[in-house]
Amino acid sequence: MFDLVLSNVRVDRAITDVGISNGRIAAIAPGLDHTGAVVEDCDHALLLPGLVEAHTHLDKTLLGMDWVENTLGPEIREKIDNERQMKRVVGLDAARQSARQVVMSIAKGSTAIRSHVDIDTENGLADFEGVSATRSRYSDVIDIDIVAFPQSGLVSRKGTAELMDEALRQGADVVGGLDPCSIDHDPKGHLDLVFDLAVKHAKPIDIHLHEPGELGMFSFRMILERTRAHGLSGKVTVSHAFSLGANDYLGISRLLDEIAAAGVALMSTGPSMVPVPPLIRALDAGITVCSGTDGMRDLWAPFGNADMLERAQILSQRNNLSQDIEIERAVDVCTYGGAKVMGLADYGLAVGAFADLVVVAGRNVTEAVVTLPPRKLVLKRGRVVARDGQALVEAP
Repeated sequence: MFDLVLSNVRVDRAITDVGISNGRIAAIAPGLDHTGAVVEDCDHALLLPGLVEAHTHLDKTLLGMDWVENTLGPEIREKIDNERQMKRVVGLDAARQSARQVVMSIAKGSTAIRSHVDIDTENGLADFEGVSATRSRYSDVIDIDIVAFPQSGLVSRKGTAELMDEALRQGADVVGGLDPCSIDHDPKGHLDLVFDLAVKHAKPIDIHLHEPGELGMFSFRMILERTRAHGLSGKVTVSHAFSLGANDYLGISRLLDEIAAAGVALMSTGPSMVPVPPLIRALDAGITVCSGTDGMRDLWAPFGNADMLERAQILSQRNNLSQDIEIERAVDVCTYGGAKVMGLADYGLAVGAFADLVVVAGRNVTEAVVTLPPRKLVLKRGRVVARDGQALVEAP
């Protein structure tokens, strides 16, 4: 009857069994018939839907490479220019490096990733091609969305728009953008190109918006105008959105309502050094919020371990969440929120959903977030792809 049964597993605080057939959850009930099935005794561990890494940069990680000393200051433009040049200096192979991060993500329980991948006139489509190779290599164990990301500029670097167009033609899933005022100094030109590419290729949009305060709010409203004009509700994500952390309660409340009405999603990593969108207020406004580890052990910063449960912990700490029900909402951001932004069909803990699952020690979600134990099992389409914190696929 079942291909696999997860026995003695905790679902919604109850100990039960989960039967899996043909890659999907077929039953959730105690005492399921195990006849003919592979049985995994979960010993009262917690079952979660697969974690969703909804914002990272697979083409950038230095995992497994020689240490590169970071001497940069905090300016984004300086980091962008340094990284574009240093990729070739240090021999950063996007296919090899992205595969290393993907395998680490699998071990930590992620079953889907959205990766922004640099498209620029110096490196062309090399990073896109490398991450595309990784996507193909691991297609049976993890879903990967590729965002064509003009990190060095779109309007200001002639030829980038044509490269973006080609990447989208070759299979990039999402149109990226970045700080239309402070990077390109041409918000109209930048956003018109981003939205025109999205309409041309029928692709969603994910825009990095680091711009603070009034500048960021100005860019945000231009994004909302175009989202409404092109009928792209549910197809646009604004990542980082630091301007929503401004000390303007009423102004931010109005903007949150506008974002919700336009059907625009937010992505927040919960960084410590800048204002961040108010997580609970955004969720209460009806906005879909997702999260990610962002850059991981790269030329910007040396930190990160691809753990989306740890990201839920960081979001909770950054937003002063301490009640169990609040921390559970942070985990929802790292699961259901990311799944919605990525458009993952049949996702979740329900009969009929794909068996993209994580088994982790803990009596409840909050305990798992607090203790961050190794993942006992990670399943993709009902297949065990990681066990006891170790991926069952190899990295180069």
